[in-house]
Amino acid sequence: MDKIKKNTLVSMLIKLEDKEGNIIDESEELMYLHGGYNQIFQKLEDELEGKKIGDTFHVTLTPAEAFGEYDESLVLKELLKDLPEDIHVGAELDGEEEGIVYVVESIEEMHAILNANHELAGIPLVASGKILEIEQLSDEAAEELLKVEHQH
Repeated sequence: MDKIKKNTLVSMLIKLEDKEGNIIDESEELMYLHGGYNQIFQKLEDELEGKKIGDTFHVTLTPAEAFGEYDESLVLKELLKDLPEDIHVGAELDGEEEGIVYVVESIEEMHAILNANHELAGIPLVASGKILEIEQLSDEAAEELLKVEHQH
């Protein structure tokens, strides 16, 4: 029976919960290419190595192993006059650094609070689920799949 190894296309059900058991995300089905391509959390990928169809998994992830530690330096208090006029809570603003996006958390009389932390930063998570399907791809097929993903 096939087992998950490098260049295996994996289809699975996955549920993310916090330590109290509150469901944060429960996907219908998640597909990823196994083999260190940073498509899922590394600790979860390590846990799935060698599993086969029908196997289940249950992994506890520290904040650093999931969406990162909460970083206070990514929370800014900005004057409203320095921000776009149509700003609203939940709006996303590009930061000066490449890849940093701030979300408007609150708006006060003169200021807005912007936060570039992932909404799950600083939260330990539990990932559990079941392997539905696996397909071993050739190196060429895996490369093609990765190329298609990077064109989005």
